[in-house]
Amino acid sequence: MKKRSLFIGFILMVGLSMILSACGGKQLVSVVTGGTGGTYFPLGGAMADIINENTDIEANAQSSGASAENMQTLADNEADIAFVQTDIAAYAKEGTLMFEGNAITNVQAIGTLYPETIQIVTLADSGINSVEDLAGKTVSVGAPGSGTYANAEQILEMHGMTFDDLNAQNLAFDESTEGIQDGNIDAAFITSGTPTGSVEALSAIKGVKLIPIADDKIDELIAKYPYYAKDVVPSGTYGMEGEVNTVAVLAMLAVTSELDEDTVYEITKAIFENTDKITHAKGALITAESALDGLGIELHPGAEKYFKEKGLK
Repeated sequence: MKKRSLFIGFILMVGLSMILSACGGKQLVSVVTGGTGGTYFPLGGAMADIINENTDIEANAQSSGASAENMQTLADNEADIAFVQTDIAAYAKEGTLMFEGNAITNVQAIGTLYPETIQIVTLADSGINSVEDLAGKTVSVGAPGSGTYANAEQILEMHGMTFDDLNAQNLAFDESTEGIQDGNIDAAFITSGTPTGSVEALSAIKGVKLIPIADDKIDELIAKYPYYAKDVVPSGTYGMEGEVNTVAVLAMLAVTSELDEDTVYEITKAIFENTDKITHAKGALITAESALDGLGIELHPGAEKYFKEKGLK
């Protein structure tokens, strides 16, 4: 029996040695992003590459259900780093909305990244020109518990509407744009940095437009939910001729508080000092100087160390 135990122990040690050898002895961290049709996914891949090339840490990015799911994944210690909207991080910390009775206390911030624009997408010839025009239409509002779902609910609220006024569908970004293309849905709420891959793909096939939000409704929304900010989608985006007024929340990188200070410091430094390596259009908006804006949750000590060194905190 003793020989058998020693043999099993030897096999386990060999297996562990092989794993460490394959990874070059690097620490492994997992990064959860979002759906493949959104902005989180390509940015997460780019940031994982930056971490791999500039630290002794091995990062692996993977698709996910985005913000709300990512917060729970971090809470369950099933990932190390996550992309998340600042409003969703705030809900999680406070234990409100989709986190009612389930506050998350073991997640901290690395930094904010760029505006997450709320885009109400439809075809150019749909006849839908305002939020009120969505009444009675088949509209994708995102998966229940997602950031997009909460954004859609709050924007409709400012217009005296609820999901009951729509034929609401709970679809991912890719499914939403495919549904618009196929004529199965009339419009979709998509919260993502512009340009969003799935919307770009749709615009290459059919003319699209984004539905604007009126200025007075934007002011009311921000007054009640201060994590929103005014945003403008520029002319030329998705081939549109004019700019579109809307709102945005911020995308951020969050991390489990169990990840040690040195590791988070190295990750933070690698990302914010190599943003020029990010080829996605949103890379130009990611800066150390703006990374502390609108965090909504506590900064991880490792990230705090980096920003203090930069004289930003």
